[in-house]
Amino acid sequence: MIFGRRPFLGALGSLPLFSRAGLAAPRRRDVISELGVRTFINAAGTYTMLTASLMPDEVMEAMREASKHYVNLNELQDAVGRRIAELLGCEAAMVTSGAAGALTVGTAACITGKDPDKIRRIPDLTGMKSEVIIQKSHRYGYDHAVRAVGIRMVEVETAADFERALNERTAMALFFNDADPRGQIKIEQFVALCRKHGIPSFNDAAADVPPVENLSKYTRMGFDLVTFSGGKGIRGPQSAGLLLGRKDLIEAARLNTSPYSDSIARGMKVNKEEMVGMLVALELYLKKDHAAEAREWDRRVDVIAREAKKVKSVTTDVVVPPIANHTPHLRIRWDQNVVKITPPEVMKQLREGRPSIEACPMTNKEALVFTVWMMQKGDAEIVARRVREILARAAA
Repeated sequence: MIFGRRPFLGALGSLPLFSRAGLAAPRRRDVISELGVRTFINAAGTYTMLTASLMPDEVMEAMREASKHYVNLNELQDAVGRRIAELLGCEAAMVTSGAAGALTVGTAACITGKDPDKIRRIPDLTGMKSEVIIQKSHRYGYDHAVRAVGIRMVEVETAADFERALNERTAMALFFNDADPRGQIKIEQFVALCRKHGIPSFNDAAADVPPVENLSKYTRMGFDLVTFSGGKGIRGPQSAGLLLGRKDLIEAARLNTSPYSDSIARGMKVNKEEMVGMLVALELYLKKDHAAEAREWDRRVDVIAREAKKVKSVTTDVVVPPIANHTPHLRIRWDQNVVKITPPEVMKQLREGRPSIEACPMTNKEALVFTVWMMQKGDAEIVARRVREILARAAA
């Protein structure tokens, strides 16, 4: 039988060892394995140290396509920001170098506006606004990103304290969303106080998606600036974030960061791939069937809990944090006189096993804790089996 040229080459190109050019197909490199770095099943959550979430294929493809082209970064940030603002119903938006980067550039914006001299001079705030009001119960590890601009934090506890703290040096008031239950000034009153006195309000809601409604809730509530992490629940680039809010403040924030060289956040670059990836991740997240996703999380929790409870004395319960990381957290407890191992010891064995499994850092001497929302297909079954094996061995 004589083959025509096109069918023959087509058949040759379909073979696993050949490309259409008749050469060996390039193998995909697994650089992480080459380096000997451990990978693991993520039963912990979206912790930065554990690289948070995995980006969907559509996000990676958009970033790969963006990597093939040169663009003007300001033009791209303009276009991406407009699209994000349209999607979320806010005045303006920008992609930042994570939520921490958003805290820095947002604070700078409240101090400098668009004044080029002030932009160049910070963190030297001589003659400029230099104080940020924050509730004492809202102080946290990330307010360093705000203090980096040169400001002084002024702590308050009550609404009366807030009003007494106001003066000509007040640049902004910062609200840590997850701390709302702990503070005396609740979220609606905080916004009202800022509006009453003409002080920009900034809400750090970095880890507060899901629910999806939060992406629009706080700007609609009246906050002048709101930030969300891009690489947690939204599953965009881990080094990206969103800054949403007033148009004039977003414009000022843009001037305080890259690509402008003489700015406080010049080193907090966001490249074209991250801008595009963040937009596509947000589009996907808004279109997602969140109810179906929640049902899958419940199924994974049930898979692990059922296996764990096959071991004598084991009990489980599920808690959902009210604000940040608002997803099911499975807590597993047992009588340590019967199952002679502690939760941290189980956590260590899971980490050191194959495949490695990371449990939630909330694990303590009383309970082993898992979150399931960052798991991939089949992970829950592996975690369930490993937990049962470790507990059963300790009970033998």
